Amino acid sequence: MLLLGCIKEVSDYELAISLPNGLSGFVPVTQISDAYSKLLTKQVAQGELLEELNSLPDLYSPGTLVRCIVTSIEKSDNGRRSVKLSIDPKKVNNGLTSTALAAGMLLSGSVLSVEDHGYLIDIGVTGTHAFLPHQKAKNYIKAVKKGPDLKIGQNLNCLIVEVKNEGRVVCLSIDRSEVAASIATERQNWALSNLLPGLVVKARVQKVAPFGMKLTFLSYFTGIVDFMHMDPEKSMSYSPDQVVKACVLSVHPVSRAVRLSLRPPFLHPGGAPRQLTGQRLGAVLEEATVKAFYKQFGAVFELDDGTLAFARMKHLSKTRKSFKPGAFKEGCKHKCRIIDYSLMDEMCIVSLKHQVIEARFLQHQDIHTGDVVQGKVVSLKPIGMQVKVADGIRGLVPSLHLSDVILKQPEKKYNIGDEVKCRVLECNPAGKKLILTLKKSLVQSKLPVLSNYEDAKPGLITHGFVVCAREFGCIVKFYNDVKGLVPKNELGSELITCPDKVFYEGQVLKVMVLKCEPQQGRLLLSFRLSSKPSPEDKWKCTPKEKQEVKYQIGEIVDVKILKKKDNGLEVSILEDEDNMVAWIPTLHLSDFVAASKLLWHCLREGDVLPRVMHLSDKGEHIILSRKSAVISAVQEEQVVRSFSEIQPGMLLTGYVRNVMPFGVFVEFPFGVTGLAPKVSMSDKFVTDTKDHFVVGQTVIAKVMSIDEEKQRVLLNLKVSECTSGDSAAESFALLNQYFKELKEIRNLLRRGEPSICELVPGKRMHLVVQDLREDGSALFSGSSVTGLTVTATRYHLGDKNIAPGEKRKALVLHVDALTSEVYVSLREELLKQRP
Repeated sequence: MLLLGCIKEVSDYELAISLPNGLSGFVPVTQISDAYSKLLTKQVAQGELLEELNSLPDLYSPGTLVRCIVTSIEKSDNGRRSVKLSIDPKKVNNGLTSTALAAGMLLSGSVLSVEDHGYLIDIGVTGTHAFLPHQKAKNYIKAVKKGPDLKIGQNLNCLIVEVKNEGRVVCLSIDRSEVAASIATERQNWALSNLLPGLVVKARVQKVAPFGMKLTFLSYFTGIVDFMHMDPEKSMSYSPDQVVKACVLSVHPVSRAVRLSLRPPFLHPGGAPRQLTGQRLGAVLEEATVKAFYKQFGAVFELDDGTLAFARMKHLSKTRKSFKPGAFKEGCKHKCRIIDYSLMDEMCIVSLKHQVIEARFLQHQDIHTGDVVQGKVVSLKPIGMQVKVADGIRGLVPSLHLSDVILKQPEKKYNIGDEVKCRVLECNPAGKKLILTLKKSLVQSKLPVLSNYEDAKPGLITHGFVVCAREFGCIVKFYNDVKGLVPKNELGSELITCPDKVFYEGQVLKVMVLKCEPQQGRLLLSFRLSSKPSPEDKWKCTPKEKQEVKYQIGEIVDVKILKKKDNGLEVSILEDEDNMVAWIPTLHLSDFVAASKLLWHCLREGDVLPRVMHLSDKGEHIILSRKSAVISAVQEEQVVRSFSEIQPGMLLTGYVRNVMPFGVFVEFPFGVTGLAPKVSMSDKFVTDTKDHFVVGQTVIAKVMSIDEEKQRVLLNLKVSECTSGDSAAESFALLNQYFKELKEIRNLLRRGEPSICELVPGKRMHLVVQDLREDGSALFSGSSVTGLTVTATRYHLGDKNIAPGEKRKALVLHVDALTSEVYVSLREELLKQRP
């Protein structure tokens, strides 16, 4: 059966479609078009994202009309019917043939490919090539605002402009004004076998009945307009022989029944029905007036704002037996609740059922994180338990959350149909995702619900559950996937050496917030619920203990430079009452070794460096790092905190600690180290390891294997093995960071060496030849290069002979700020080029 539908919701995996008469259906991601399905298959096979494959939200918007064909009707366990649809032109236009195509026809098409002069469109007709020129698409693209081009899989309302070679080639237009003006005519030779929904026709009223009208159109077609699709403004004024404009809503191939609509938004192809405001959904109305009652169908009501609403028969009373027809005479008033909105009928769908009016939840948007809800057990599976919270709303209780302790046999405690009291851990209305907990300690907790990092103020005490216990401490989770770290020294009043033996996964505990960085999504917690340590405790701490409590690895601080030393900077941590002193090694000033040396050269005592990360506290000082790639890895939790967390195949960001003839030692945040042997260092053949890596260089390494007995990690540093998928984006981010740091260095240089900042590659200047060297190179001087060594190699002097004292025009090739050297060229072919 062919139907005209309107997109209601778009997710990554399906389109929710509003159908006529308050019905709805779903188009799975595999039923968009052949070309789109091929891209999906290719992406799954390759295991990486394809640039040309756009997600459904990038292609489709709610409120768009689409032609659909019913592929199946599935009945669920609870008796509900699910209508599966397809918008694939091959299925929708199945009745069309090449010879049947005519200019002026309106049909569905899907973008097959993007070409130089336009687009190839799949119209689902075998033996026909359809082309859409750019000129005929530009207005549509501008109006839809989905990017500069049409995308593969995009569904279009296409108007045939020209038919060539007996239908083998057709030229299309999707220009909104041309499509809107199109009307199906007899000349287009439409037949019942290929009649499409969405066509606008001129029809003649044949018969007017209480439930609707009978129309004739395109000479010999007959169609029905039901009561929901008459124009509300003219519903009482239709008469036989009257000529009206109508839109084909559905075509049933077996019964040959054609249904039409006279509602204004459908009378121009490509129109969009009126949408309901979000806050109206779920509203309870004390008085809705009956406008008309239709036996076996339902009743139409007028709401408080004058709009019409429809209630199906099953929603007029609790049961069929309790239904009283007398209560639904015109003018009778009833209490009802808006439960849905039908885009295709432009009507609210209401219910008079008492249990629906009193229901706490109608849709996922009504449920909030932390709500305590009553539900019914639907099924028990290895991943957890499904709970029905309301009609059409189901949640998952993960196996970890079935009880305060881990249940090995949950089926002994719970039975299908049991009523259970849960608490909402996470609710995502867009993805229709609902995660619940049955842990009594969480369900009955009177403490505040922590569902976002912004609410995690220091001193807040709340309940959380342990998701990981390791030697470094415990990771504790709250609501909406908010999580934080309880470091080892905050696990209890006495030092706990083996946290994994004291705490278990899923354990609910009270925790106190010590520190929170909302933007980074970082949370520092404590199981010690008392306030800050007393002055006596503070004096008892050794300086080492004090700094461990204060600054955890991965913490971001701002620092001020106290002293510049040969191999790094001695700094003080700002906003620290004890003026804590820390150390930044020169090679940790940047991800780029050259930039690290330049930064050290430009920085002065007293300068402030923002956003530096606590890397380790080996030796007498806290060690800090300014490497942005390492900081990002720690903040995004793409790190291992101990040897036991390492798994083969992991991609980890670290820095070269040592370069040996047999390989490279790489260190990662939290002190884990590994070795990349000579054979796994580079995609090229390695003769000398020092030609490939230098100490301090930031690298991404892939874990090849681990030896638990010897606590050894073998790594791979080959670029071909160490990309996470989007290598172009990674490279661009690194390049962007490099230029950002160069800009910072240039600003620092302006303070002491302003002249060197003005010299950029490509700049032209006049210089005086100062000296000629034995190797053929020359030295220059000039007012703009005072204090700098300016050199041109023999090659860059060109063909002309030069002598000391001569004035020459030169072009800057390279500036080395570290050695104050400038390299220039006198070659004519370079100087002639436009700047």
